Amino acid sequence: METKHERPAGIMVGTSGYAYSEWVDAGFYPPGTGNVRMLPYYAGIFPVTEINYTWYQMPKAGAMDRMCRKVPEGFYFSVKLTRTLTHEVDPKAWPAQAALYRQGIAPLVQSRQLLAVLVQLPPFFRRNPENRRYLARLLDALDGLPLAVEFRHVSWAMDRVFASLEERRVSLVCVDVPDLPDLFPPMAVVTNPDLFYIRFHGRNAKGWRSGSMQHQFDYDYSDEELAQWLRDRIPKMSERANTGIVFFNNHVRGQAPKNARMLMEQLK
Repeated sequence: METKHERPAGIMVGTSGYAYSEWVDAGFYPPGTGNVRMLPYYAGIFPVTEINYTWYQMPKAGAMDRMCRKVPEGFYFSVKLTRTLTHEVDPKAWPAQAALYRQGIAPLVQSRQLLAVLVQLPPFFRRNPENRRYLARLLDALDGLPLAVEFRHVSWAMDRVFASLEERRVSLVCVDVPDLPDLFPPMAVVTNPDLFYIRFHGRNAKGWRSGSMQHQFDYDYSDEELAQWLRDRIPKMSERANTGIVFFNNHVRGQAPKNARMLMEQLK
């Protein structure tokens, strides 16, 4: 049975993660801000965040509940799916992992602060019969949650895939990435009338496949690069979905909150 998820109308901008110590040095957080105080401060500036640590470890209901209590009313979350369901899948264990994930994020569902579960798939997850079947089973196992799928390989960039997501009311994650072979390309496709989802990863082509996140996501967007999305893509997507969320993943040296604020200013 599908769970009803109430979403605020309009476009919300935030960052992929918020607990970065280098953001203190970069001037986003006040000097001396520790991890415990970061979320309340962040929530005073942005209306939404993407929780990334849940990719590394299974979410716990207690931690999610505490997170809910640190933010004001009207603040929302997107939560990344754990890597044991996307990158390091055990064919026998993953159904139990999906059930554990549901339990872990239950407080966000109950508080109606969950905008999306981000299913980020790896670059080696190419479109073939085996992977298509697994993705279908995974989406079935998570049915009822507000799902958004991010592909990292170009083989999934086809109308048949988008139509399948649309049938399920699952959001396709649109991305801004470097112009490199095999990467899923930037586009303005909406597969869920309730929610469109954009992630800005940066355009650091030289560092993208370096194996280091500090190099991969080291990028500072210009006003004009963001304005291109506002001219060419975001208006089209807004016409097709009631709510939009935009996250900046270029977290190195505090570039993500800087660029998120730039986009928020352009959206005014």
